[in-house]
Amino acid sequence: MPSSFVSSLDFLLSFFGYLLPFLFVLALVVFIHEMGHFLVGRYFGVKVETFSLGFGPRLFRRYDKHGTEWAISAIPLGGFVKFKGDANAASMPDHHALDVMPVAERSDSFPHQSVARRAAIVAAGPLANFLLAFVIFMTSFLLVGRPQVQPVIAGVADNSPAAAAGFLPGDRVLAINGAEMVSFEDVVRRVSLSEGKELTFRVERDSRELELSATPRIMTRKTVLGTERRPIMGFIASNQPENLFQRRYGPLEAAGTAAGEIYFVIDRTVHYIAGLAAGREKADQLSGPVRIGYVSGKVAESGIGPLLMLAGILSISIGFINLLPIPMLDGGHLVFYAAEALRGRPVSASAQEWSFRVGFVLVLALMLFSTWNDIMHLTGLAF
Repeated sequence: MPSSFVSSLDFLLSFFGYLLPFLFVLALVVFIHEMGHFLVGRYFGVKVETFSLGFGPRLFRRYDKHGTEWAISAIPLGGFVKFKGDANAASMPDHHALDVMPVAERSDSFPHQSVARRAAIVAAGPLANFLLAFVIFMTSFLLVGRPQVQPVIAGVADNSPAAAAGFLPGDRVLAINGAEMVSFEDVVRRVSLSEGKELTFRVERDSRELELSATPRIMTRKTVLGTERRPIMGFIASNQPENLFQRRYGPLEAAGTAAGEIYFVIDRTVHYIAGLAAGREKADQLSGPVRIGYVSGKVAESGIGPLLMLAGILSISIGFINLLPIPMLDGGHLVFYAAEALRGRPVSASAQEWSFRVGFVLVLALMLFSTWNDIMHLTGLAF
């Protein structure tokens, strides 16, 4: 068999090995987001004209009994629900059509709904993303649990905060600032949330308990998602078989842990954005479709379970980003509705139009920048 044919086959297999998991994860997250808008809109009696996965030319379409077009479009980077009265996929009001719309036809038009109903329909998309993540996490914790490591310190890095504080190999971390530590992951997470502030550790050593205080050091490291700044203590986890365990959860604990995971992702995102604005963080962590596709392919090698967990994390990120007060995004619409509720009348058509233009430029610039980040990072040219 010619080597060129083998090379081409390997390339195709590798390409689809990344593309298919990426499309699966993205389609799941986008479908759930748009379904949130769709279901609440339908509940309030708003006519849905189009439900599309992707943008651009239609690859597939069908119409249901309500006249809604269900479509799969050529550019798979998102999706949209277009309600009656919308001018475009970004749900910008079609002011000309609204001005000439007969009164009898306004009851199922989105812009003619009350502010509260419009806000509920818009907020339903991000909330559906959070609900998807919650269901994925809770189901995984209930059915599978999580492989974890006991919070036992196997070693202490030289010249680290842990060494300076007097930690020794064999120490078991029982609590940090009063919060119980069940696994080494709990320890790492609590330290990462410290923002470099002093922590109080309750430690078991030789069957007795003692209290140690230490201030984590902010370190920079490169990950698959870019340059990351995080507090570290210098602990080394134990990988001895006796310290490995499968953590099991009951229904209530699984639900609480799932909610905690969502809070953790949102909290990390907020801290990153704040650090970016203050100049403490680097922008190369902003990931676009290329890097998400790469990570999806790598995670898919471990099975459908880890891929679904990645979808859950991505769903939280998509939901949170859509709530940012940027025109074109759901959060931008909610700002307009809040202003309308306070003013007693909608924001002027010209102000909305200009804000949507600015929002489009911002979203496009962010997408181009994050894609450039992806290319630089994955080709080894990252900052």
